[in-house]
Amino acid sequence: QVQLVESGGGLVQAGGSLRLSCAASGRTSSSYAMGWFRQAPGKDREFVTAINWSGRSTYYADSVKGRFTISKDNVKNTMYLQMNSLKPEDTAVYYCAARSAFAIATQEGDFNSWGQGTQVTVSS
Repeated sequence: QVQLVESGGGLVQAGGSLRLSCAASGRTSSSYAMGWFRQAPGKDREFVTAINWSGRSTYYADSVKGRFTISKDNVKNTMYLQMNSLKPEDTAVYYCAARSAFAIATQEGDFNSWGQGTQVTVSS
């Protein structure tokens, strides 16, 4: 397994931007597909976006398409989530996840390593 640590969360006004980072250690992340999930208060954790092992293929939930961008730097073993045009409904704890496979996945059960989460709060 790979160890994951998120950073970059915080408080931002609606319409603003944040960039989350997910640093991987242990086995190199270059052979892992990765993703971001989020959990709002009182709700189940939901899929946000995913990226394949090379970083050349991505997939987004409809709710964030066009506003969020996922990327992956296999040299730095770090994944990023650029979040623009943030809305109050984006408020959640954001988790990064990795799976020991090359292809994209969107289900929680397909990922076997998780970070501790970072809080994102968007004020109206």
